[in-house]
Amino acid sequence: MNAMKKVLVIGGGIAGPVAAVALRRAGIEATVYEARVEPRDHEGFFLNLASNGLRVLKALGIDVAERADGFPAPRMVMWSGTGKRLGEVANGLRLPDGTASTIVRRGALRRALREEAERRGVEVAFGKRLVSYEAFPGGVVARFEDGAEAGGDLLVGADGIHSRVRTAMDPAAPRPSYTGLISVGGYARLPGLAPTPETQHFVFGRRAFFGYLVREGGEVWWFANLSRPGEPSRAELSGVPAEEWRRRLLEVFSGDMDLIGEIIRATRGEIGAYPVHDIPTAPVWHAGPAVLVGDAVHATSPNSGQGASLAVEDALVLARCLRDLPEPERAFAAYERLRRERVERVVAYSRRIGQSKAVGNPLARWLRDAILPFALKRFASPDAHAWLYDYRVDWDERVA
Repeated sequence: MNAMKKVLVIGGGIAGPVAAVALRRAGIEATVYEARVEPRDHEGFFLNLASNGLRVLKALGIDVAERADGFPAPRMVMWSGTGKRLGEVANGLRLPDGTASTIVRRGALRRALREEAERRGVEVAFGKRLVSYEAFPGGVVARFEDGAEAGGDLLVGADGIHSRVRTAMDPAAPRPSYTGLISVGGYARLPGLAPTPETQHFVFGRRAFFGYLVREGGEVWWFANLSRPGEPSRAELSGVPAEEWRRRLLEVFSGDMDLIGEIIRATRGEIGAYPVHDIPTAPVWHAGPAVLVGDAVHATSPNSGQGASLAVEDALVLARCLRDLPEPERAFAAYERLRRERVERVVAYSRRIGQSKAVGNPLARWLRDAILPFALKRFASPDAHAWLYDYRVDWDERVA
């Protein structure tokens, strides 16, 4: 049994519950503290859970694809705004059992991970928004807005891109960096539109980028990335009514493929929007008894479809390090050594992808659409993205 008896995991999104499950597998007790007062299993839209992330979850005995209403999508087909097919690339690598990268509803994924953690004996406490934490010899105390406190041996900050743990750990830590894009998305139902089995479609429009897939039952999941020079707040974007978003999007995509406008017009219900941020690098990953995982330390923009997968990779690597290295300082240093180079490379790669999505200059658009077919042929090779998708965490191998 590991000498570390109890870990406080701050954040009940994706990284937090997976970290708790991995820690319990390593013989370490963990409790998850979530700021929300209750589960919000229908909050948010959808995300890509890449094959490398699915491999980690399977190593922990967690199969979320079916439980989170997943849509296997190992293929990505690219189009120009005029309707020209630019090429196709793989979205991940199939696992030995045939599992492929999967698109899941964010809320359904959070629910599946939380329920799996609870099934394995992990307590998930809601309404616990962190205010501060204090380290003392041999442990740590977390203090919450409701006046409650919790004590443990270690604290894991899994509280997302606006992490309070990161700020408390290092007041000089970099703030999330606005990428210049906003993401808008929703769900539509368009009679007569054929399903897109195992495939997502992406359109490089004249002014913005559009992505969509069509489920077996005819439901369309779509999103758009729009250039926005000044950084808007989430409150500002959430205050825009759905009808106004439809109007703006139809204007932005006028002159592009007719299908985009048809999908936007057929959208009913909420249209969500948020500014896209990343954290290119964080100089401090751990201090004393506290350590950061997932978006709290290396948030990547959604362009690479790797945010969730990097978070679960972190969780498993951290648990291995704490299992094998009895001194927290050594364990945290090993975790950072094993993870930093990879995650910083993914964050930089994702930002580069984003820069090609919204090109306003006509000549630049022409060059992009002329070059992309050749670039996509190179990227179509499984070797081109092996560094991204063929990542493995060997639980049975000891960390030195």
